[in-house]
Amino acid sequence: MSTAAGRKSIFITGAASGMGRSTALLFAEKGWFVGAYDVNRSGLDTLRDEIGSGNGMFEVLDVTDSTAWTTAIDLFAIATGGKLDLLFNNAGIGNSGLLDEQAWDDVMRIVNINFIGVMLGVRAGVPLLKNTPGSLCLITSSSSAIFGTAGIPVYSATKHAVRGLTEALSIELKRYGVRAADLLPGLIDTPLLSDGLRQMAPAEGMWRLVKPREVAETVWEAYGADRVHWYIPEELRDFHLQVVAEPEVVREERTALLAAMTAVG
Repeated sequence: MSTAAGRKSIFITGAASGMGRSTALLFAEKGWFVGAYDVNRSGLDTLRDEIGSGNGMFEVLDVTDSTAWTTAIDLFAIATGGKLDLLFNNAGIGNSGLLDEQAWDDVMRIVNINFIGVMLGVRAGVPLLKNTPGSLCLITSSSSAIFGTAGIPVYSATKHAVRGLTEALSIELKRYGVRAADLLPGLIDTPLLSDGLRQMAPAEGMWRLVKPREVAETVWEAYGADRVHWYIPEELRDFHLQVVAEPEVVREERTALLAAMTAVG
């Protein structure tokens, strides 16, 4: 088994693709020891080939399985000497559809991965974070946590829950000297983005398409700062302020957006 050998370490869920993969590659470039975890074995294998087996751990992890979390963290601790500089709870899934039209099993799968899996990860990782000066517990939320998003209501609800959890943890974990923060990315340019949103995305502004590398660079920035919410792009902060000031206006704008998306298909 490879070891950190004194290097800083990051533990990433959802690391086989998208934002997680880009973050793993960036931190490896920076000389960190990378713990890459996902349910996608083939994606992890190609990531290992890019990073190098001596620069990390590349293991399958079902984030909804508490026993699997314990095993993964215990093995990671052996490799890092009980240290963890950055826990990046990034794994998540989405599923479009109106709430009353979705199968209940699909609803609960999103809840279990996007929220229950995050809480399991935090509980498993805190002992290592406590043991590491300057550590950060980082969670991927979403711009859909700023205002409830029709068409992806369950996903949006889980991301609201993640945002609330992060805010609470940013207070609770201070007693250990551990920071907590979340990412609120907008439209990420990956195959998971719906065709409707992709076609409607403007060339610039807060709803432009964001490359996964830009998210990874924000993760890097977040490690060196003490801030609760990270908006990607930063203009989404203005949207958050509008939601607080004028929720009914945003509701009507989003009603029109849902109708337009439905028309696009």
